[in-house]
Amino acid sequence: MKIFREILGRLWALWALILFVPTMFIALPFYLVCYLLKEPVASKWHRLVSRTWMTFFLNLIGCPLKVTGTHYYKPGENYIVTCNHNSLMDIPITTPFMPQANKTIAKTTFAFIPVFGWIYAAGSILVNRKSEQSRRDSFKKMKWVLSTGLDMVIYPEGTRNRTSDPLKSFYDGAFKLATDTGKPIMPALLFNTRKVLPPGKIFYLEAHKMQMHFLPPVESKNLTAKQLKEKVFRQMWDYYEANM
Repeated sequence: MKIFREILGRLWALWALILFVPTMFIALPFYLVCYLLKEPVASKWHRLVSRTWMTFFLNLIGCPLKVTGTHYYKPGENYIVTCNHNSLMDIPITTPFMPQANKTIAKTTFAFIPVFGWIYAAGSILVNRKSEQSRRDSFKKMKWVLSTGLDMVIYPEGTRNRTSDPLKSFYDGAFKLATDTGKPIMPALLFNTRKVLPPGKIFYLEAHKMQMHFLPPVESKNLTAKQLKEKVFRQMWDYYEANM
């Protein structure tokens, strides 16, 4: 049974790849419109194209996404969205399916992938975590993103959580950004993305329903970055444990 599942997972990954490449090229001309637009309109268009493409793709590979908690978003407010990170499948979900247009903090390495790298970079603030200068520059860019009215999506765990715990410890960046700008934190939790693309397995994919849950926002005013980080971490940990 285990061998059959391993074989099926790799065949399903091949099916996903066969679908991903041509649908990406179909979407590409629509992404090129981003070159003609200024922010925040460019990010709104990028999100619209991404959502259309990913809705089509995810359903065809048997991985539909259900989103709950969008009622926590207030009209006219933008947020720093803190999202858990369990799998590479998190990447094609976060930008398209957030309720509002956004940019995501992202590693520079993915930007070098032909064609997809441009699409990825266009929706992201890229950072080389090994470079102090790059981290400083990305922090300034994230402040600018928030000033345009866009949301800023950050994975505060930094890298994928490969442990059995609901979350890894959080880095300070998202919470320092919140206290510096006065923007509230919107916690978000992804479920089942690790089942779809398990870490540690090469060229393997399982069809499974996924979910993204938004939690009540946390105001950053009158809190230190440390206090804010601890409050959001506990809120996300408790919710994940109760709903996993």
